Amino acid sequence: MLRFVALAVFALTAAVSAQTSLFPLKDVKPGMRGTGKTVFSGNQIDEFQVEILGVLENIGPKESLILARLSGGPLEHTGVMQGMSGSPVYIDGKLLGAVAMAFPYAKDPIAGIRPIEQMIKVGTASGAAPLQRASISLEDRDLTRVLPKPQASLAGEARLVDIATPVAFGGFSRGTLETFAPQLRALGLEPRQGITAGADIGPRMGNPADLKPGSMISVQLMAGDLSVGADGTLTHIEGNRVYAFGHRFLAVGSTALPFARSEVITLLPNLNTSFKLSTAKEWMGTIDQDRDTAIAGELGRRAPMVPVSIGVSRGARQIESYRMQMINDPLLSPLLIQMAVYSAIDATERSVGASSIHVSGQIEFQNAPAAIRLDNIFSSDNGAAQQVALSAAIPVAYVLQSGFAALQLKNIAVEIEALDLKKQFTIDSVSASRRTVRPGEKLQLSVSLAGDNGAETVRTVDYDVPIGAPAGPLYFTVSDANAANIADFRQILTASPHTAGQLIATVNNLHPNNKVYVRVWRAEPDFQLEGADLPDPPASVTLILAGSQTNHAGINQVRNSKIGEMEIDTGDIAVSGTKTILVEVKE
Repeated sequence: MLRFVALAVFALTAAVSAQTSLFPLKDVKPGMRGTGKTVFSGNQIDEFQVEILGVLENIGPKESLILARLSGGPLEHTGVMQGMSGSPVYIDGKLLGAVAMAFPYAKDPIAGIRPIEQMIKVGTASGAAPLQRASISLEDRDLTRVLPKPQASLAGEARLVDIATPVAFGGFSRGTLETFAPQLRALGLEPRQGITAGADIGPRMGNPADLKPGSMISVQLMAGDLSVGADGTLTHIEGNRVYAFGHRFLAVGSTALPFARSEVITLLPNLNTSFKLSTAKEWMGTIDQDRDTAIAGELGRRAPMVPVSIGVSRGARQIESYRMQMINDPLLSPLLIQMAVYSAIDATERSVGASSIHVSGQIEFQNAPAAIRLDNIFSSDNGAAQQVALSAAIPVAYVLQSGFAALQLKNIAVEIEALDLKKQFTIDSVSASRRTVRPGEKLQLSVSLAGDNGAETVRTVDYDVPIGAPAGPLYFTVSDANAANIADFRQILTASPHTAGQLIATVNNLHPNNKVYVRVWRAEPDFQLEGADLPDPPASVTLILAGSQTNHAGINQVRNSKIGEMEIDTGDIAVSGTKTILVEVKE
């Protein structure tokens, strides 16, 4: 019976919403007056006054903007606030558009209103493919590089920009917000220390009748022990479709972001930009479109979420654990993982001073032949947390942005073990037991590793020179994981994988950084075919392979021909550096 009543209320709400008339842009004239709706406290929708100043024609491709002065309520004191984005504006009871833009440092509450017809166009793109972005490589260091930066509508002193979207971070350390704030602000987001932004939302969906134009909503990117919620205002409801913000959130295109109804705790006036402080209350639906002029979504639909766990231990004793649910988005999920791992470390470990952090775990994907394994150690006097966080996030970005749509995140489990000392060796020198050697003889390499406070250790490895090896110089390059990965996977790291299995194998085959890698090579031509070495091929084969490089993306020619490779285990200690020696092979 209750379900029937709820459905009836939903149908009535949809019918009323569908009857809302739209005020056409062509009829807008300076001097017109209207009203706007937004939440200033709790969940009560209040009205404010709007005076039309004019229309900025063709301010963007096929886009115009309405300039207006706002008044009433606290606006004379606060100005245009973050969190007002999407506040609907009406003239003669007809919906004109949404408060969307403002002038930084303006003394008066003058805003740009996004015409509603431009916002509604976003809803027609529900079946569109995701926007194409440059993919992240395994060597990238900035996960926000693939996300578009917002552009001002007016340049110079009269700069008119999207009202920054306040993003509440619940449970995150202050250091995390300070570290990532420059990147987030470049995306048009304003990070805030959250209170309960997503942590206390129950599993049940809220009543659609509680959501009206002018209501506060929060787009929830992560919920649980750590939570991330982006706040704005609902502009329009049309059936079960909703439109909000009046500008981009992150312009990721087609997506699946859950949103919740929020309540405003208080308003915080600021000399730069005032903002609303709010808290999410109940799930309402899913945002499926994030475009330049608006975000749009569907009431009552659940967005798929990915379980994430992060454990932090010192020695063999666990000191903290986190459990969250995160969105499944190829552009946003890696950044969220990076910030979550960074915060978990920053909240429990010192940020300055010698430290070593071992990260392990696995990342599971739907329809993948195997999970991605994490196993690396990072050691430094400062900055280890950033290295660890990036090492956990880059594989997620690389797989999700690879073009294999079937590879969706399934589960992420990360374990972090921290020590208050540097466990790091540098490759100091390499020597060989003899300078000349004959085919079939054994050669011993001695690798000297240097650590802090004068610590030094020597590791040895034997190499059997193959019978029939040609005379001439034979090189031994002893290196860390980074140099070995570049040498061994150069062709794979710069090419697109052909199968999901190859993609996962590429990541799992990367060398961990707690070993020394010995590469045996000659200064002869070498080809890599799908990652496999073809050293010193016959002249006839060389001509064929060289001519096929432009036609076959899997063929790559390198100058040095690898003869063999060996590993030296150093235990749970990071290794850096590279050294090369030469040994002469005599007939």
